[in-house]
Amino acid sequence: MSSPTPSGKLSVRELCILAFFAALMFSVKTVLASIPNVNLNALLIILVTVYFGWRALYAVGVYILLEGLIFGFSIWWFSYLYIWPVLVVLAMLFRMNESALVWAVLAGVYGLLFGPLMYIGYFAITGGWRSYAAMWIAGIPYDLIHAVSNFLTVLILFKPLSKIMDHFVPSA
Repeated sequence: MSSPTPSGKLSVRELCILAFFAALMFSVKTVLASIPNVNLNALLIILVTVYFGWRALYAVGVYILLEGLIFGFSIWWFSYLYIWPVLVVLAMLFRMNESALVWAVLAGVYGLLFGPLMYIGYFAITGGWRSYAAMWIAGIPYDLIHAVSNFLTVLILFKPLSKIMDHFVPSA
C-alpha cells in the first residue's frame, strides 16, 4: 500500500495511477455495457482502495464525472455520487484483508444492494415507497446478475491484479 507524500499531497506517480484507475473504470464499463450489470467497477474500486485508502475517492470522483460528461447528468448520475463512495467506505473497513473470497463476498453483496441503493435517488421523484418497492422488485434479476458477476470477477481477478499492483505501488 502506498503512503502519501509528507505534505499530504498526491505524488505525480499517485496522481497518474489514480487517473489511470478512473479511466480504466470508465472504459471497461463502457466496453462491457452490452452485458447488463456486468462490469469490473467493484473490483477496481476495491483494488484502488486497498492500495490508496481514502485517496481512492479521487479516482472514483473522476470516474463519476466522466460518466456524467459522456452520458448526461440525470437522476442515475446523482445516485452515483453516493453509491460508488459507499463502496470505498466498505472497502476501507476491510482494507487489511488479503482474502479474495472475503473481497468477492463483499463485492457480491454490494452488487445485490446496488439497485436498492440506486433507487433511493428516485424515491422522491417517482412517488414514494410503493414506487421504490416496485422498482426494487423489478430490478432483482439484474441485481442477482450484478452480484454473481461481481463475486466471480473479484474471486478470479483480485489476487492476480494485487500482484500487479504490488509491482507498481510498493508497500510503505
